[in-house]
Amino acid sequence: MVFPTRRAFTKLVGGMMMGTALLTLAACGEKKEEQAAAPAPQEVNIYSSRHYDADKLLFAAFEEKTGILVNVIEGKDDELIERLRAEGQNSPADLLLAVDAGRLWRAQDAGVLQPVRSDVLEKKVPAAYREPEGHWFGLSARARIIIYNKEKVQPTDLARYEDLADPKWQGRLLIRSSTNIYNQSLVGSIVAADGPEQAEAWAQGVVKNFARPPQGGDIDQIKAVAAGEGDIAVSNTYYLARLLNSSNDAEKAEAEKVGVIFPNQGDRGAHVNISGAGVTKHAPHKDAAIKFLEFLTTAEAQQIFAEANYEFPVVDGIPAHPVVAAWGDFKRDSLNAAVYGRNNAEALKIMDRAGWK
Repeated sequence: MVFPTRRAFTKLVGGMMMGTALLTLAACGEKKEEQAAAPAPQEVNIYSSRHYDADKLLFAAFEEKTGILVNVIEGKDDELIERLRAEGQNSPADLLLAVDAGRLWRAQDAGVLQPVRSDVLEKKVPAAYREPEGHWFGLSARARIIIYNKEKVQPTDLARYEDLADPKWQGRLLIRSSTNIYNQSLVGSIVAADGPEQAEAWAQGVVKNFARPPQGGDIDQIKAVAAGEGDIAVSNTYYLARLLNSSNDAEKAEAEKVGVIFPNQGDRGAHVNISGAGVTKHAPHKDAAIKFLEFLTTAEAQQIFAEANYEFPVVDGIPAHPVVAAWGDFKRDSLNAAVYGRNNAEALKIMDRAGWK
């Protein structure tokens, strides 16, 4: 047998080692290519002006059900809309989640939302609670109701929003400021129902009836009625429900001093607004965004809106929280929520001219 010389052996071993190294490098390269080709974890990025514990439950439920990671940046509506405008096509946001159709309309008008089509959303969300072209969809609802002091007012003393301007309520009405989007949308609905001239006359009458200059939020108005600072107030339904179901006995006692009137039951129905969302114009994860919106119309999600935040589900067949349901069924204004947004600028002018600060 002839053995190779040391030099030849070294070359042979070196060649074998080089071949092994090349094979190893090739395998590593293939592995890296496979890793690079593997899809990144799915996610959806949300800009939200909702600050409710219910939303954390919704995000967690969606992640568990789909495996899609939910990233959230919270802020005020107008700030988030301006941020989306400034970020433009570089925005990481997929969804804008906001309270009140007036805010969603502003986002649409600013050009930061895109229309989307979804058979699920169009089937489940009533037409009155979604933008006709699909720029945004209402996902929960709240009625703007009249609160009254049970010791001083009978529920038959007033029946319509228009009655709030009656001189008999002079010095007896409590309501938030004109900067509040809920009031702006309410005025927008009155513009749609009665026309701008009558809406302005109404706003002037409302201002004359103030028990004090507008201050605080809806809960402050309810507590002030209970304390006798005024006899009637305007509030969203879920604020009163929170007080009635509070763990604080003093708050419960305050809430039990007031009653509820759903206005305009003899004509157009009570003003109902929404909390909803729209897919952003440059959404990098559009499919995941639509999937999240569709999830929010499931029975599970709608029940979270109802049970955790006392909001009305928008999907038929889902019960309201027992505290809210105890007030009974009521007729709702069927006006499309987008109209409140379109009338927002006119509503603000009317309120300003009326001296509604």
